[in-house]
Amino acid sequence: MEKLLTFRELGLTEKTLKPLEKKGFENPSPIQALTIPALLNGEKDIIGQAQTGTGKTAAFSLPILEKIEEGTGNVQAIILAPTRELAVQVAEEINSLAAGRRLKIIPVYGGQSLEQQKRHLQRGVDIVVGTPGRVIDLINRKILKIDNLKYFILDEADEMLNMGFVEDIEQILKSTNDDKRMLFFSATMPTEILKIAKRYMGEHEILAVKKKELTTSLTEQIYFEVKERDKFEALCRIVDIELDFYGIVFCRTKNDVNELVGKLQDRGYDVEGLHGDISQNHREVTLKRFKNKNLNILIATDVAARGIDVNDLTHVINYAIPQEAESYVHRIGRTGRAGKEGTAITFITPSEYRKLQQIQKITKTEIKKEKVPGIKDVILAKKTRLFDNVNSIIDNGDAENFLEMAKELMEKEATAIEIIAAILKNCYEDELDESNYSNIESVAIDKTGKTRLFIALGKKDQMTAKKLVDLISKKTRVHESKLKGVEVYENFSFVSVPFVEAEEIVEIFKKDRRGQKPLVEKAKQSRR
Repeated sequence: MEKLLTFRELGLTEKTLKPLEKKGFENPSPIQALTIPALLNGEKDIIGQAQTGTGKTAAFSLPILEKIEEGTGNVQAIILAPTRELAVQVAEEINSLAAGRRLKIIPVYGGQSLEQQKRHLQRGVDIVVGTPGRVIDLINRKILKIDNLKYFILDEADEMLNMGFVEDIEQILKSTNDDKRMLFFSATMPTEILKIAKRYMGEHEILAVKKKELTTSLTEQIYFEVKERDKFEALCRIVDIELDFYGIVFCRTKNDVNELVGKLQDRGYDVEGLHGDISQNHREVTLKRFKNKNLNILIATDVAARGIDVNDLTHVINYAIPQEAESYVHRIGRTGRAGKEGTAITFITPSEYRKLQQIQKITKTEIKKEKVPGIKDVILAKKTRLFDNVNSIIDNGDAENFLEMAKELMEKEATAIEIIAAILKNCYEDELDESNYSNIESVAIDKTGKTRLFIALGKKDQMTAKKLVDLISKKTRVHESKLKGVEVYENFSFVSVPFVEAEEIVEIFKKDRRGQKPLVEKAKQSRR
């Protein structure tokens, strides 16, 4: 098996490696392997090209965290993102990677309190992640100062250009110092990006990763909505209800693997774990047992599972949702091999639903929602298997060695039904006891993923439903098929759109009316 590059080999220090290890990341993605050394050791500006979901955030943030000073209270890096959702996501990711450092990282975006953002900035911030409109607003109000930057980063640069943010980007750049380092990250490389690079960047290099098609063809993909504390119970039910469960369960860290293996072994399952601290000898023994089906459950981290080649897995279970779409595809690709269909199950907590939708969008696949099997369903499945096994043994005449023992039991002063019941109690009491299963709480997740928008145009403006849809789709390039539930009233209108597109629409309309009341904003319950 080809030796994988490690983050340590890229030149990162222990202070940076520690949070990575805690998150279960040991080996860089291709864009990270290209970008991190270039940022740590070189001085050129960089354009990084790799598809969404390949770890671009860590690619630029890890070396930046190594380079910026702690405790200055001055903005040393600004990252521009096209939508509020992405700004929040990037800020959260950088904060998790900055664990143990005295750094303040905040997102700034429209819809959040200006006063709250002002207080954060006045107390001192090291890294700002923001949408262009709000960043310009804070600069104009002299709340945000970016004239002493070390880094200026455009994330999802092609999306920024598609949404019409070129003028905003140029306006923000005018408020920055000349000696900063500029980084553009993009899934595609349109000529507009190269034009901006030529105009504003110094000497720069393009680091590109060849695009791979993310496919999930032979795998049935479903997800369960569960609270974090109910994941273990849900996993047990999935294993118990299947006739012949044979699968890999993915966890985020080695500690999660060890904990889950211990809990499953306590319940009597044939299970072992693999992670980065497992010795090569132990790994080989475990894999041999798994391939021979002496184990039917393998718990693993992404890194430890690389190189596992098993063709007839029935299930892959994402006990923890992967951070990147590419990891999701790699995981579930281990089932549905050799022409056999497999099932991929992902556990989703309420806070992870948007991550699931992002994975669906990138992989262009549908992940269906299902209900966790009920306790009665699991018990019924076990009983059915027991009856089938008993009938099979009788039909095949495989019980001859136990006939004498059966005769002895029948001589007891009890009926045949009582004797069979006693045997069942002796052998299956725990397995068929409903009280051994815990209840799983239902969770409320917004599965529509839609946002209701308020538009300050109505019949008095000669607006109709068709005119409104045409106006929004032409200005924002959001396809009219995504604009649903249009309602036009005398002075205003409503429209429902997926939350990702909603962020884009609000931002694009907002930049034309800077300093004025927004034409489009998220609807409030009290609007009507």
